[in-house]
Amino acid sequence: MATEETAATTYRYTAELANQIEASWQERWDREGTFNAPNPVGALAGDVPPEKFYLLDMFPYPSGKGLHVGHPLGYIATDTVARYQRMKGKNVLYTMGYDAFGLPAEQYAVQTGQHPRITTEENVANMRRQLHRIGLSHDIRRSFSTTDSEYVKWTQWIFLKIFNSWFDAEAQRRDGRGLGAARPISELRAEFESGARVVDDGRDWGALSAAEQAGVIDGYRLAYVSEAPVNWCPGLGTVLANEEVTAEGRSERGNYPVFRRSLSQWMMRITSYADRLVEDLDTIDWPDKVRSMQRNWIGRSEGADVTFEVPGAGTSLEVYTTRPDTLFGATFMAVAPEHPILGGTEAGAADDQEALTLPSSWPEGTREQWTGGAVSPAEAVAAYRAQAAHKSEMERTDDARVKTGVFSGYFGVNPVNGNRVPIFVADYVLTGYGTGAIMAVPAHDQRDWEFATKYDLDIVRTIGPAEAPYGPDLGVEAYVGDGVAVDSANDQISLTGLGKDEAKAAMTEWLESIGKGHAQVTYRLRDWLFSRQRYWGEPFPIVWDEFGEAHGIPEDMLPLDLPEVSDYSPKVYDADDASSSPEPPLGRADEWVNVELDLGDGPKKYRRDTNTMPQWAGSCWYELRYADPLNNEAFCDPANEEYWMGPRPEQGNVSGGTDLYVGGVEHAVLHLLYARFWHKVLFDLGYLSSSEPFHKLFNQGYVQAYAFTDARGQYVPAEEVEEIVGSDGEVAFQWKGQPVNREYGKMGKSLKNIVTPDAMCEEYGADTFRLYEMSMGPLDVSRPWETRAVVGSQRFLQRLWRNVVDEATGEVTVVEDDLDSETAKLLARTVADVTGDYDGMRINTAISKMTVLNNHLTGLKRVPRKAVEDLILMTAPVAPHVAEELWGRLGHGQSLAREPFPVVSDESLLVDDTVTCIVQVKGKLRDRLEVASDISDDDLSAMALASHKVAKYLDGEPRKIIIRAPKLINIVP
Repeated sequence: MATEETAATTYRYTAELANQIEASWQERWDREGTFNAPNPVGALAGDVPPEKFYLLDMFPYPSGKGLHVGHPLGYIATDTVARYQRMKGKNVLYTMGYDAFGLPAEQYAVQTGQHPRITTEENVANMRRQLHRIGLSHDIRRSFSTTDSEYVKWTQWIFLKIFNSWFDAEAQRRDGRGLGAARPISELRAEFESGARVVDDGRDWGALSAAEQAGVIDGYRLAYVSEAPVNWCPGLGTVLANEEVTAEGRSERGNYPVFRRSLSQWMMRITSYADRLVEDLDTIDWPDKVRSMQRNWIGRSEGADVTFEVPGAGTSLEVYTTRPDTLFGATFMAVAPEHPILGGTEAGAADDQEALTLPSSWPEGTREQWTGGAVSPAEAVAAYRAQAAHKSEMERTDDARVKTGVFSGYFGVNPVNGNRVPIFVADYVLTGYGTGAIMAVPAHDQRDWEFATKYDLDIVRTIGPAEAPYGPDLGVEAYVGDGVAVDSANDQISLTGLGKDEAKAAMTEWLESIGKGHAQVTYRLRDWLFSRQRYWGEPFPIVWDEFGEAHGIPEDMLPLDLPEVSDYSPKVYDADDASSSPEPPLGRADEWVNVELDLGDGPKKYRRDTNTMPQWAGSCWYELRYADPLNNEAFCDPANEEYWMGPRPEQGNVSGGTDLYVGGVEHAVLHLLYARFWHKVLFDLGYLSSSEPFHKLFNQGYVQAYAFTDARGQYVPAEEVEEIVGSDGEVAFQWKGQPVNREYGKMGKSLKNIVTPDAMCEEYGADTFRLYEMSMGPLDVSRPWETRAVVGSQRFLQRLWRNVVDEATGEVTVVEDDLDSETAKLLARTVADVTGDYDGMRINTAISKMTVLNNHLTGLKRVPRKAVEDLILMTAPVAPHVAEELWGRLGHGQSLAREPFPVVSDESLLVDDTVTCIVQVKGKLRDRLEVASDISDDDLSAMALASHKVAKYLDGEPRKIIIRAPKLINIVP
């Protein structure tokens, strides 16, 4: 008896057996290079199939915490697609690398003194192990980390190409889609030298010194150094990206205060590509939501720059407005706290008492009101700017905030009427948008109306309803409706009575004619801040000479690796010291920083840049390196890039890129925008055949989880919580006998609700884990994790196993019998539906249809080989290990990884002989009839009227019969 029990256990599909099978097949796949994809040329060259499929996951960061079950959701989905596409006969490029630079590893190094490379490589190894255990079919030859020296080399190489390029707005694009493209900086210099291009300020190029010529050239570079407003965090000793700052103006890490101040930083001129980044969204297959997010982030708008003279300031003030037609109603102006008219970042505002002379019509006390009670505008502005420095950009631009400001001490002169317009300093104005200065028309903007009312400023109407020009009372609120221009005329121009578009065009033309303005297109998008004051990042391949000029190092000096340092932390200051300046950790490596190099004109002393690139750099181009990861001569051979990413117009892909890119919507803007920018520069310079990096984008949802809190509000371990069902059917939850509250949200260590894939694989097997994750719901929808529901997926695989293997003997039980009619029809329908579902990434519905077929086969006395083999092949993309094992037990010596996916050979099997017809009387269900799928209206009507279930609701001939053959008939008595 004991022997029989042991044998039965041996041949049952248990978690123990699943783990054995999975380990064996993973070892075999690795040994045989089952998932290796050949390239046309180079180190990975081989015979390439005519059809390819390039599948990409968003670059993961290897966290020290490892994976929880939410992380692999997208990876399992892409692996399912990869395996399916291989079975469709395509050459599939599918691999995984690691976005391994980043602040977490550096912060750990600061705390422990351990080199961040050690931490990073340990994290990468752990994540690679976890992903391998769930059976992802990666071409492991193509895997790398952004921290690998060879990858750093090519990241630096691309930076140098961008640094040595400029954007020519008149250049013809290589794809023929319009004007505007990057060109080598050498061509720009040649144009200046030949006289084909003149210096903007009219100076003679030949008369300029070498330093002056370099300054002109630097003003065109796509990568340049500029004074830029940044998020400076003294407590961390570094500049932070916007996304690293909370809405309260504090650092996400450490909760230190963050200040806005101007610092010299590397910038990327992404704004030159703003129009292309918008226009080319129409060439790629992305979700509408993501396209809208990108368009909104770029924020293209058309308007005019208007020049206001500013007496006493020694300069004029240029403002950008989308509504130049309302210029007659501009009664105040506002500049950003960082605006140059205030004297840069350190100086105060004008303290000219003459400039403070106020119109006699304005009430007494206005001066005190405008300056917040300060003795002078300079004092008021200094105090206000100090307060603004503590606010994040998000806080400053929050539409829910009340607009505030202080008088700058200056007035502008409105060019349409000569009126003096007070200039305020206001933190809701940003230097990076437009000109950093705005004009305000309080009559037609409610928040400007509130500002004008608070500071006793004039409110002048310029828009009114066409039928009632004077509209609502402006003493009560602003008029923000549509209408025509009113009260908008001077001796030279009249807009009165014109519609908005006509009035905008007329005003812009008039401003241009008098030299006080011009048409302008502007963007919300700002140039990309590209410097970080950190150690753990790519060093800039730049050195500075004694005159402060930047030089790219020669390509044969790449890669420029990080030096060893004893202290990885930037200098930490008093957290409230906004006047302090960053001192990056690389500044301590004196021998590395101060070098003597020969850059072509003899040995000279230079100083290396001590900033590093942001983490975004490595994730901007990894899809290109995957295509040719072992190439030492180029970042990617053109033949390999064209094969994997080139345009396929015959398939509707005119811009090229990967065939499918899967990742979370949280990267919908910045990562995708930055990667598109880098890609377009390389395309313009002739290195790529594709003008877009990612053709089709799919955003997966998230696995969420329940968390539980006790009476104190403290989280308790979710796996220890018991569900209690009361006599009334109400469900409650207890932990150690005490009631707890349940909440729904993300998985996290702090919430004590993490479930790891390692634990799931151990308890159920990787295939069960994969099957459950894919069956939880549509891939693009978030869903709750429920460990107890995993057993349903396990039962599917156990039934599939029993349909092939006798659990008592281990023998294969399938037979060579022909399929009966019902099985043949169900198999054909399942193959057709599953094929469509896999094509559409509806993996959950594919699983549900395979479940129906699996259950049907379980009910047969003898399982036909044809049916179960097709089911195994359909199951293989989502549960590959058990499918491989069963395929082998059925006598196949080779892996099924590239076995052809099942097809329906007899289309007639897809035609249903009968369908269920719903019979309604006055819209209510009264009967169901099994009818021929091709039944006529007359026959269907006759059958419905003959039904005894219907007849009792009829009294004589019906008044009307509505027929939708063969599925619906509605009878109206």
